[in-house]
Amino acid sequence: MLGTRLASSLIGPLVKRLFVQEGSGAGLVGNPERLSALVSFRGEKRELTEKDVRKLAARLVRAAVDSPGEPPFPPDEETAVTDGLAHKLFALGDLDMNDVQAVQLGYRDLAHALHRQAPTPADLSADASYFLESLTEWACLHIVHFFTQRSTFQARTLLEHSRLLAEIIAKLDELIRRNPLRGDQDAAFEGRYRSYIDKKHSRVTIYGVDLLHSPDHWPLEGTYSSLEAALLRPPTSGLGEGHVSDTVRLPAEKLFQDGHDRNLLLSDTGSGKTVLIQWLAVEAARQVNQVPFVLPLRDLTPGSVPPSPERFLSFVGCPLQPPAQWAERVLTNKRGTILVDGLDAIPTADRLRIRGWLADLMQAFPDNRWLVTSRPTAVHSGWLAASDFRELVLTPMRRTDVTDFVHRWHMAVQAADLEEPVLHALRTRRHLTRLATSPLMCALICALHREGHEFLHSDLKGLYDAALSMLLTRRDRERGMRPLDDIDLNEEQQTALLQRLAYTLILSGRKAMERFTAEGLLERCLPSIASLAQQKNVTAVLDHLLLRSGLLRRLPDDGVAFLHDALRDYLGAQDALEKGHIDVLARHADDSSWEAVIRMAVAHARPRERAGLLRQLLARGTPRCTVLALACLEHASLLDPVVRREVESKASALVPPCTEEVARTLTEAGPLVLELLPGPDSLSDQEAYAVAVTASLLGTDGALAVLRRYREHPSPAVREQLAGAWSQFDTDVYLHEVLEHLDPTGLSLAIDRPDQLRTACRLPASWSSFRLQGPHDPQLLEAALPDVTRQLFLSKNSLLIDLGPLLTLTSLRHLALDDCPGVTDLSPLAQSCLVGLRLGRLRGLPELNGLKSLSTLRSLSVRQQLPGDALTDSLPVEAELDSLHLSGRAARTTGFRGLSHWRTLRELHLDRGVARPTTEDWAEVAALPALGDLFFHPSLLSGVTLMPILPQVTTLHIAPVRGTEHLSLLSERLPGLNSVVLQGGSDASLLAERCADLFPQAYVTVEER
Repeated sequence: MLGTRLASSLIGPLVKRLFVQEGSGAGLVGNPERLSALVSFRGEKRELTEKDVRKLAARLVRAAVDSPGEPPFPPDEETAVTDGLAHKLFALGDLDMNDVQAVQLGYRDLAHALHRQAPTPADLSADASYFLESLTEWACLHIVHFFTQRSTFQARTLLEHSRLLAEIIAKLDELIRRNPLRGDQDAAFEGRYRSYIDKKHSRVTIYGVDLLHSPDHWPLEGTYSSLEAALLRPPTSGLGEGHVSDTVRLPAEKLFQDGHDRNLLLSDTGSGKTVLIQWLAVEAARQVNQVPFVLPLRDLTPGSVPPSPERFLSFVGCPLQPPAQWAERVLTNKRGTILVDGLDAIPTADRLRIRGWLADLMQAFPDNRWLVTSRPTAVHSGWLAASDFRELVLTPMRRTDVTDFVHRWHMAVQAADLEEPVLHALRTRRHLTRLATSPLMCALICALHREGHEFLHSDLKGLYDAALSMLLTRRDRERGMRPLDDIDLNEEQQTALLQRLAYTLILSGRKAMERFTAEGLLERCLPSIASLAQQKNVTAVLDHLLLRSGLLRRLPDDGVAFLHDALRDYLGAQDALEKGHIDVLARHADDSSWEAVIRMAVAHARPRERAGLLRQLLARGTPRCTVLALACLEHASLLDPVVRREVESKASALVPPCTEEVARTLTEAGPLVLELLPGPDSLSDQEAYAVAVTASLLGTDGALAVLRRYREHPSPAVREQLAGAWSQFDTDVYLHEVLEHLDPTGLSLAIDRPDQLRTACRLPASWSSFRLQGPHDPQLLEAALPDVTRQLFLSKNSLLIDLGPLLTLTSLRHLALDDCPGVTDLSPLAQSCLVGLRLGRLRGLPELNGLKSLSTLRSLSVRQQLPGDALTDSLPVEAELDSLHLSGRAARTTGFRGLSHWRTLRELHLDRGVARPTTEDWAEVAALPALGDLFFHPSLLSGVTLMPILPQVTTLHIAPVRGTEHLSLLSERLPGLNSVVLQGGSDASLLAERCADLFPQAYVTVEER
């Protein structure tokens, strides 16, 4: 408004008088001039005195006062304002800068510099102070403009930039001279290496399915079907009363896109782990800032030393030779994507060494991206938790996933006319529906149908038998291929040789064997094969199996391994039975690597052998063996009914499951376990929750029938599990069968897919809390969410830019935003009635624009760094905050300065990442009269010595605790406590016992995280 009072025609000439006039030859001046040399009231040839400067200031003030409109300040302060402006203008001569620097600084910062040099008088009224500061800025605007119009300014500016550029070039030249070609060598090599990885891993081979009418390799991008990973029991978080479900799902190929760089991925054989590794490797190779390293542990010789970074490429037989220490530089610069495939492929004894190897690498090269894959039964829960790995499980393929895979497969092999018959069989034939839960089984079914056209096998054994027949004999015969080196083996003969190799590997606990070991085994088998009894060249026999069987592969070190573990276990189980090794099979029932062998042995066995093996499994008495026996029943087409009842009766002792771990174990038995899961009557809440977890993970039509029986269960944990399982089932069916009947009190419904969002408007009005993850269209979001929405969590939405459309949700009271980079302004929310706001990572909102205007807030949570020097610089000072949650870098620069402004604050959360409070910070906390609840992260306990006595605090929350924390100092500083809440695992109970002595007047409770 000041600009309307003082026209440029008036202030310009007055400002111009503050500076000396340019003399002749001024354009030849080469260096920028100090302001002290430019002002006309300094130096030996000064043109203005201090009295003259005050007259100029008086003219400016008088001109503003005489302008039309309301006076800007009380008339009796005109003299004081004039003196203040004169002091600020006279301070121009004291600034340590030149004209170029002043222009670069800008008029506002130049005005701030004058304020620091000549502060505004403290006795001025608020109106007078505001007028003086505004007039100073207006004058500085004209001063900056005056400098840019001087004839020498542009020449000096260009000269200054030229000098700076020359200095930078010289320094870069010196840097290049001291470090010749390393960067060029690395860049050139990485280009070749990325191209190599892209080509090597962009073709998919599902081993054992390179059939007559199918290509040997398929394009990765054309055939890859998105896999889904489930994260079980993540850290508790939420909005208001809603909490994140215990089962969180995300596309497996996006494991690294949600901020988690360390992942342990568990899945069964054939579920797509290796193809996922290929996808992630190709994606990383196409990113400038990532370099992939694919490390298949199956190539690691038992007992050998895992590769160091300099051996990463040679370990996998990469023909490219990298520059010296290239891999180490990549990892040091935090650009590595290390994909460790097949932890279950090494003996149990070697896994501890691999864990230590991983820990050493991550300690030496932190902040790279890591993925380790394994079968779920090979490692216990939390096996890599100490290294901060999160644990995910690849979920079985759902009906839509199977449909997508079948479509992609037939498109890739150009057989679209065969797609519909396969889909029809998968929808109508239960045995195929049970088998088609992994990419391997889907590919086998599709390939076998393509080869036979009219025949689809009815069980797993039949599929394997047909696959072996195709790979061992049919392919060569139909292609018209001649015997290799005069060796002609039929299917039975090849099977006998391969069985011996497979069972030897299984007994030794290895995935591969040396070539001479394989030749020795075959040599002992040859006399029993009539056509080979006189064969002396065992090397030729092994070469035949490597080249023609389609089941073996040669390793880079000339070792021998099976192309797929499933076929090895199938053949090995048959050899074990032929040798009468029922006892051996039973003794290895607790070894996860023998699980498939035992199941296939039941499939191969005669009825009496089956009964004996199953009874031995039951006799071992462990939950794992009992569940394994139960899982074997689906392979036992002929079995004594008494034995079947014994197995089912013994397994019923595990049903209902009492813990989540048991629930996950039960899923290994497959959909058959659903028949044993009871209804909710007479079950405890924990048992009901575990049943819901089991059914959710299985995700079949039968599982939906189980969950339907629990949809009216009152337990929050059970209801939360059912709400979180929506994405596992058909969207419309699950909404109708479960969600419409579920009590949503305290729940927040996760919406990850567009089809879920489109159906959200059909939910009952009682659903009012939603968590939307992913790039949902804002227009669809506005139209689909019900008007009764009170709580909304938006994360990972790159499409969200304007928050204005959220105003249509008139009932919205709680909002959370995380990883929405397009959001740049919070001010539209000022027109809402929000009472709760949670801000996570918002890259487009570094200054938190608009936050100060949200005066209706009562609860605020901030994770990213707050701008300014105090909390009052960025948080809404007019809001009567009741709860404040600070985490991460939120208070990195502000500390707790200004916290005492919110005297209504009752809850203060100091979470992980907050810097240790100083004495000044604690003083701000002590000045909060209404503070009753203090939430404390254990990392802040070391700074308790600076904490003053806080008598107003009545409840203390500490999370997460490990049981080793020292809380004695807190007992002295929190004398008014009547409640202590500890969140953590089983060790939290130990700490609770000590707390009872430290806080005798407080009630101590433990909550499981």
